[in-house]
Amino acid sequence: MRPYELTLADASAAIAAGELSPVELTASVLARAGTVDGHLNAYVTVAEDAALLAATQAEREISAGRYRGPLHGIPVALKDLIDVAGLPTTASSRVRAHHMAAADAAVTARLRDAGAVVLGKTHTHEFAYGLTTPQTRNAWAPDRVAGGSSGGSAVAVASGSATFALGTDTGGSIRVPAALNGVVGLKPTYDLLPRHGVVPLSWSLDHVGPLTRTVRDAEPVLAALAGPRPPSGARKPTAGPAGMRIGVPRTYYFDHVTPEVEAAVRTALTHLRELGAVLVDVDIPMTEYVQAVQWGLMVPEATAQHEPTLRSSSHLYGPDVRVLLEAGKHVPAGDYLRAQRARTLMRASWRRLFDEVDAIAAPTVPTTATRAGQDTIEWPGGITETVSDAYVRLSAPANITGMPSLSLPVGLDAAGLPIGMQLIGPPLAETTLLRIGRAYEEARGVIPLPAALEA
Repeated sequence: MRPYELTLADASAAIAAGELSPVELTASVLARAGTVDGHLNAYVTVAEDAALLAATQAEREISAGRYRGPLHGIPVALKDLIDVAGLPTTASSRVRAHHMAAADAAVTARLRDAGAVVLGKTHTHEFAYGLTTPQTRNAWAPDRVAGGSSGGSAVAVASGSATFALGTDTGGSIRVPAALNGVVGLKPTYDLLPRHGVVPLSWSLDHVGPLTRTVRDAEPVLAALAGPRPPSGARKPTAGPAGMRIGVPRTYYFDHVTPEVEAAVRTALTHLRELGAVLVDVDIPMTEYVQAVQWGLMVPEATAQHEPTLRSSSHLYGPDVRVLLEAGKHVPAGDYLRAQRARTLMRASWRRLFDEVDAIAAPTVPTTATRAGQDTIEWPGGITETVSDAYVRLSAPANITGMPSLSLPVGLDAAGLPIGMQLIGPPLAETTLLRIGRAYEEARGVIPLPAALEA
């Protein structure tokens, strides 16, 4: 097995045992990026020289007995909203084409402290304001969308051109591309991880989190990112899901999903029951308000963030993002306040729901990756939905409520495209979600790197 094919956990174990050097691993991952990124376009910037220098330093430290832990010498890619000192932070936008970061973001600094090797910056849907990342191609099928907005990060991990990556999630932007590219994406509890040095989209909905090959890989990344005050969610899970109550939604989450997605998630739930979990039917509260609250919060907050550049440089934004930012000018303050009030009620309702169950399991997205350029999805009964609305629909509740959500792959559809299941828990329940996800993963196995890339 070539080094770039290793999961984070396996690469870390090999480095700790002296069987693999950080330089060998980093060189292999960089070579892989050089081979596949010409047609996947996951990266905005690859800092090859700096990465090899950092890998050499990690190798020297480890050889001298100064091993920092499981991320030491492991290559990471960062979404191009996250500052890396000396590299541009463009947000994949012409608006920031000349921006250069003077300092590391807080999460970048924590990864460096853990010994991780920064490879470069990955594409986002412009300013994270979209669910497709149109400039990047799906790792499993180049004619399909990568998902967004952390599409570059997901594709880099799925293709082996990063051992792990960081993304951001405002309405599903970690979990959606994770599901569409067959990798793991964790949106932690709101405010668990610092956002200093990360270009914001919507201050009350934004989250930073990891994308990894496996659930097992996500555990040490979360621990490193949580910093000096690790919450309960950053401790390593030690047991399977036996006796845990997993909520299966009767409402909302299985409405308007493809039969293959529903079948894969329900099969995964059967496997969890075989592992000892107790499945409990639950009703999801206030579902009729999800879309209005998500957009009612995000649109005016995003417009407020971009107000100065929207006045001075509106022509530099892509048309899809510009129209959303312009629309935010027309949201009345009363509507924004009503969205905040509704969010408070939703958060309280969800907390009561977790008195009944330990976690909720549901599809991450209602369909696998759509074709690039496809605008809408047709559902039975004559219902039409935009692709972006479809992809945000099932992930938005965890952003509105600020609750943690983990997406993991649970199969492939007939076209060979990945299907994702998300686990949602109460605040600071990351340990619970990782425990359930890892038990499923160990029982069912890990999805390999996409075979199409080996052709």
